Amino acid sequence: MNVDTLIHARWIIPVEPKNTVYENYSIAIKDDKISRLLPTVDARKKYTATTVHELRQHALIPGLINAHTHAAMTLLRGLADDLPLMDWLNHHIWPAEQKFVSPAFVKDGTEIAVAEMIRGGITCFNDMYFFPDQTAEVCAHAGMRVVVGLILIDFPTAWAKDADTYLLKAEAVHDTYRHHPLVNTAFAPHAPYTVSDESLKRIHVLAEELDIPIHIHLHETAFEVAQSIERHGKRPLQCLTELGLMSARTLAVHMTQLQQTEIDELARQGVHVVHCPESNLKLASGLCPVGALVKAGVNVCIGTDGAASNNDLDMIGEMRMAALLAKGIAGDSTCLDAHTTLKMATLNGAKALGLNESIGSLKKGKQADIAAINLGSLEMAPLYEPLAQIIYAGSRSQVSDVWIAGKQVLQNRLLTTLAYPKLLDQARKWQEQIKT
Repeated sequence: MNVDTLIHARWIIPVEPKNTVYENYSIAIKDDKISRLLPTVDARKKYTATTVHELRQHALIPGLINAHTHAAMTLLRGLADDLPLMDWLNHHIWPAEQKFVSPAFVKDGTEIAVAEMIRGGITCFNDMYFFPDQTAEVCAHAGMRVVVGLILIDFPTAWAKDADTYLLKAEAVHDTYRHHPLVNTAFAPHAPYTVSDESLKRIHVLAEELDIPIHIHLHETAFEVAQSIERHGKRPLQCLTELGLMSARTLAVHMTQLQQTEIDELARQGVHVVHCPESNLKLASGLCPVGALVKAGVNVCIGTDGAASNNDLDMIGEMRMAALLAKGIAGDSTCLDAHTTLKMATLNGAKALGLNESIGSLKKGKQADIAAINLGSLEMAPLYEPLAQIIYAGSRSQVSDVWIAGKQVLQNRLLTTLAYPKLLDQARKWQEQIKT
């Protein structure tokens, strides 16, 4: 039987079924989908392929899903470090954005971000930024899977002047890409403190009509919660619940300020929580109670946030930080094991984005979004358990090969759809503009 691609690997970690690691296994890819997983000895007998990869020191995992980022902000990486969130936003990031954000800024910044993410094993990301049309165009060209955020914020920007314009442009982007195989959309109101109740109500109605997710920063800091209580007499979660926004359609990002009753309510409503541990730590925003959320049955996924606050788009590093933080916060070394952590960075993210039928695990019939991690180095030796080794000792520099929808976008650490030297030149050009 002929297929397009055969990948022979030392290990395959499919995420589904749970706690499964296949040794000396292969993946057969036909068109853009996984045709079969089977022992390598059988694969060599049953299949011929146009392309065959021998990855005998590698583990194959589902492509990582970065459930929250601001891709174009790679151009602001390191611009304003070691500051509290509101100082960082009000006095540094927002002024820089007002001065520099343009279609060219978003295009160039997103290209750099996509290259960085692919080189780290990320095959899908959920974005929130201005000029989502540019983000979509970059990803379509680069072969990157994306959920572009249809941004809304209650002040004029280079993208739109008012709520009506934001929403009009949002629907236009959605219509342009609604049948694209790699580009999906989600409404992305920035936060309860930057978007009016009236605008949030409109987004709730439109999201139901278009059947797309809602992606919002929420309960990020103690200041945000205190401000809401002062202004409305309620915590932000209660305000959004009363507006109808808390449902299985919603991705609530950060969630560092939670009470147990709120955790229970999130589980009941089916809200997805996006955990951004490194950004939360760097901005001293607070600690997301991941162990308690998982115990309550909340679907928790992982995001890097933007490179301006992280300062990288490294999901392997983010997984390790998430696992270690959860153990420390809970005082329980078992509360977030390696398998659960990988699931948060893959299948849970897919579920939150409404894509779990097509991505998030290595399973027959799903899209062939795959990352290969080389575990043959001294830093990985001795190797008793490959999944735990990836989470607790792995590095994104060990990602050797990546496929998205069956197309190889990283081959032995080399990008196949983006030009690495050109991206470095773009970064230098923007650095010179912005630092002056």
